[in-house]
Amino acid sequence: MKKIAVIDLGTNTFNIIVGQTDLKGNFNRLVETKIAVKLGEGGINSGFIAPEPFRRGIEALDQFKQITNDWRVDDVYLFATSAIRNAQNGNNFVQQVETFFNWKVRVISGDTEAQLIYYGVRRALDLGEKPLLIMDIGGGSTEFIIANNSQIFWKKSFEIGAARLLERFKPSEPISPLEIEEVFNYMENQLTELKEAVKLYQIDVLVGSSGSFDSYADVILNRYYNGKTLNGATTFVFPMEQFNDTYNLFISSNRKERADIKGLIAMRVDMIVIASLLIRYVVDNFKINEIRLSTFSLKEGVLWAIQNQIIEK
Repeated sequence: MKKIAVIDLGTNTFNIIVGQTDLKGNFNRLVETKIAVKLGEGGINSGFIAPEPFRRGIEALDQFKQITNDWRVDDVYLFATSAIRNAQNGNNFVQQVETFFNWKVRVISGDTEAQLIYYGVRRALDLGEKPLLIMDIGGGSTEFIIANNSQIFWKKSFEIGAARLLERFKPSEPISPLEIEEVFNYMENQLTELKEAVKLYQIDVLVGSSGSFDSYADVILNRYYNGKTLNGATTFVFPMEQFNDTYNLFISSNRKERADIKGLIAMRVDMIVIASLLIRYVVDNFKINEIRLSTFSLKEGVLWAIQNQIIEK
């Protein structure tokens, strides 16, 4: 039985999952971790990986290399997304990774990223027969997928990730009502195609894929459920009143206050306000009446694709 590692080279975080497929085809996780590299810091909107984030990215992969060695991993799959695919020096980063670590890096399109996210989310929960909207907020891009359990009806990747928006708007601490309005106006202009698709398929359920949605779940569980955790669950239905209260908490707090919120991990403190505005725009404009969490995302989708021989070594 082969041991497999999947590494997601995201704009905010690099993620690794190591596991082994058993004789029944089930994937048993051995180790999973993430490192905040903030690859887009200082250059994401100018299409450049700045020297310090570049260095952080290589150092993170050096740690991942040690993990793959320790676990004697047979095959390593690396996937690079928005920050690397859009950077002028993205190829330089890829070349260094391939030279230093002898790993092949797949730089995937936004369309492929959305497809893989769908595979991952579908493993986390039953999407049912009625089309719903999947949303994955990354640092560089945000993917939207309209799908049910058996097929994708529409998908698109938009270059409006949390790091990209944070650098563009540089909001106050806490963010002001005028700044919130500016962000919403920008989203209104950027998401025309999404609005048309949602109207066509009559969407009223949102599935949030990992990342910021994980943070919402963790904070809600801490605030309203005596510090309970997801405890291995791959999905969670957000009580809307609690979701809205948590949104208001994030929006009204400054950075220092957010850092003290139980359940909000350090790497989300900077991005959660902008991510919250993205979610709020979708919920309010599309009259969403239910939000579900998928703790699975891109890397779990990659695993499914590997197991089903959609992705080859």
